[in-house]
Amino acid sequence: MPDGTQSAQLTTLLSNDVLTRIGQLRINAFRRFTNRSHGEHLSGKGGGSIEFADYRDYVPGDDVRFVDWNIFSRLHRPYVKLYHEEEVMHVVICVDASESMTPDGKLERARQLGAAFAVMGLFGTERVSVYAFNDACAQPARLAPRGGRGHMGTVFRFIEGIEAGGSAPVEEGVAAALSRHVGRGVAVLLSDFLTFGDLRRPFNLLQSAGLEVFAVQILSPAEIDPEVNGDVRLVDCETFQTLDISGAEQLLSIYDEYREAFQRRLEDTARGHSGRFLAIDSQAPIEWVLFDLFRRRGWVR
Repeated sequence: MPDGTQSAQLTTLLSNDVLTRIGQLRINAFRRFTNRSHGEHLSGKGGGSIEFADYRDYVPGDDVRFVDWNIFSRLHRPYVKLYHEEEVMHVVICVDASESMTPDGKLERARQLGAAFAVMGLFGTERVSVYAFNDACAQPARLAPRGGRGHMGTVFRFIEGIEAGGSAPVEEGVAAALSRHVGRGVAVLLSDFLTFGDLRRPFNLLQSAGLEVFAVQILSPAEIDPEVNGDVRLVDCETFQTLDISGAEQLLSIYDEYREAFQRRLEDTARGHSGRFLAIDSQAPIEWVLFDLFRRRGWVR
């Protein structure tokens, strides 16, 4: 990847220096996959390590590591080698762009993380697709699967264009996304998970689709540690329902207990569906999240 100090910025989401470091990471999926194609994730079927199968024409975006340079030197035309025992992993990035993701940079952080996982997938020869949902009555915006680092610009432009608005529950957004997706692998679910719906449903749907869930709850500092005094009126930014509270400062400890219990429930749900869960502050440094937190938790390697 170009040196960020000597070339134009590749995206507004992440600096070139950060992108260079991300390009060296890989998504650490636990599950095995059965989509036959070329890729870095080997099947668990046994037999030979990697068995050559055939050639196909090179297309822009293919990883040059799979080009047969001996044939290229003779025919002056690039061909890509295919293998029986290699398999491609799909990386499905689902971005909750509902109105509740607007405050304190929550959606911006979701965009950054979506771009980061997309880069890991593209550099790892995986197929990357992106879905963004906000309007409960509409199909989510979709970027169809792409493979190869040559598609980074397309992926960045799509993610940069995701805008917040609407009240689509996360479970409905996931269901709509899966109605258009085919392929097993990893689903990166980026949301605040602030919904009245059944949060077991998206995990059920993703697991049934053969996708290992990496769920990231993004909360604002005010949602993690609110500061309130006296009487307040809470307004739901998506449904506009109101709740009047007197002596709110006395309820903060109850709120903290509820939030922590809610996060434990989300984590238990993810684990119960062979997935993973993390909650992060929308204002936490992106470098710390990517290169420290995700590594320590084994999400990336």
